[in-house]
Amino acid sequence: MVNKAYERTNMHRAEADSPSKPERRTLTILLMIYATASLVHFTHNAEFLADYPNLPRSWSAAQVYLAWAGMTLVGVVGWSLLSCGLVLAGLFALVVYAALGLDSLGHYVLAPVSAHTLAMNATILAEVTAAGCVLLEVARHLVRRVFVRPRKRQA
Repeated sequence: MVNKAYERTNMHRAEADSPSKPERRTLTILLMIYATASLVHFTHNAEFLADYPNLPRSWSAAQVYLAWAGMTLVGVVGWSLLSCGLVLAGLFALVVYAALGLDSLGHYVLAPVSAHTLAMNATILAEVTAAGCVLLEVARHLVRRVFVRPRKRQA
């Protein structure tokens, strides 16, 4: 009896803390755009690895694809945690996932924009822009969750 009441309370709390359907849809769309932009950038990077200025010669295309898979796994874990009701853990994992996409700006630490081709710049900037949008959306969810109290449900 006590366990059932506890489960109902936790279920209502998880529902109140979880993003609404429109918010979830927005985040899903942004994550899909980011994952696609990331895949395009990493594929271009892997296939034209020797052409990217100042990247280590020791890197292989397989390592680039493996890095993308590892990075994407962080996003999948974040989305899964969020979907299971572990909202804060999911959102923090998605922060890490988005930050990993911003790391593509590191290309410009190694060589200026002018040293990259139009395709290189386009894939880098598309990934970074998409990652930034995900980061902003996740930050919005975190602010809402931490600073804005959910409305109490009416019985």
